[in-house]
Amino acid sequence: MKRTLISASAGLLLTGLATAVQAQFEPQGLYSSRALFDAEVHFEAAPDSQPGEVVDILLGDDRQVHAIVVRPDANLVENGDYLVITNAHYRLINYEDDGETVHDIIVDADPESLEAMPRYDQEWWDMARERTREAWHSAGEGADSAWQQTRRGADRVGEGAEQAWERTQEGAERAGRTISETLDRWTNN
Repeated sequence: MKRTLISASAGLLLTGLATAVQAQFEPQGLYSSRALFDAEVHFEAAPDSQPGEVVDILLGDDRQVHAIVVRPDANLVENGDYLVITNAHYRLINYEDDGETVHDIIVDADPESLEAMPRYDQEWWDMARERTREAWHSAGEGADSAWQQTRRGADRVGEGAEQAWERTQEGAERAGRTISETLDRWTNN
């Protein structure tokens, strides 16, 4: 599976991640995707296992992080499968090491929940995209894709643009919650 975030994502600072993480020390406010790809992933269900690694970060049309994809230690899952971990199941720990901020991700899941987490493969990806697209559209009026709105925003000027942006933000927030709820429900079934 190709990484959906390539070198361009390294510069993207993910403000949406702040809602899904808890900082051990002072929150940073913004997080670099490059730093998160370097984070070690630890599983509460298997404290003695080797750390996993983040291989992808899944964003919705609302430009928020909705899940991470993790390659766990080979002893945790069969066939070297990658796991999709929604925001409700992980937290970010920040700490200082030789003057540098280091991130670790802690997966809060018991062994049964860990086993039930979806595997990141083409079938899951296709189904998740379809379900989140449906969730986005069902969220209602004003839920234009924040990605699309950003492209069109440069073409709009004046008060009308500001009002349109506010409606888009409100719709995107509503749709983002719907996407997260859809992924969580689907993941937990």
